[in-house]
Amino acid sequence: HVQLVESGGGSVQAGGSLRLSCLASNSLPNNYCMGWFRQAPGKEREGVAAIDSSGKTAVADSVKGRFAISRDAAENTLYLQMDGLKPEDTAMYYCAASPGYCYRPFLEYDYNYWGQGTQVTVS
Repeated sequence: HVQLVESGGGSVQAGGSLRLSCLASNSLPNNYCMGWFRQAPGKEREGVAAIDSSGKTAVADSVKGRFAISRDAAENTLYLQMDGLKPEDTAMYYCAASPGYCYRPFLEYDYNYWGQGTQVTVS
C-alpha cells in the first residue's frame, strides 16, 4: 500500500510560482504512473500533469508552458513546478499514483492511490 502526502501549497499573487511536492511512503514499483489533479469549488476534478517511470510526461493544455512535472525516484517524491499562476489555477491539488504506465494520464479512475490534497490559492 502506498501513502501519498502533498505539500507546498499556499496563497500567491497572479504571476507567482509554487512548487508542490508529493512524498510516497513506500517504494514505488518498477513501472508506475504518478500524476497531479486539481479540483476547484463546484467543478470536477481534472488532470494537470502525469509522469511514468520512464520519465515520459503528459501536461494538460490548460497549464502547458507554465507547469512542469518531475520526480525524484530515489526520494520517492513527485513535484509540480507551477509558474505564471493565474486565479483560475486556484484549486485543491492532489497527487495520485498507480502501477503501470500512464496509458490514460488524466483519467482519475486509473489511479489507485491518492493524497489528501494541498490548497493553492491565486489572487
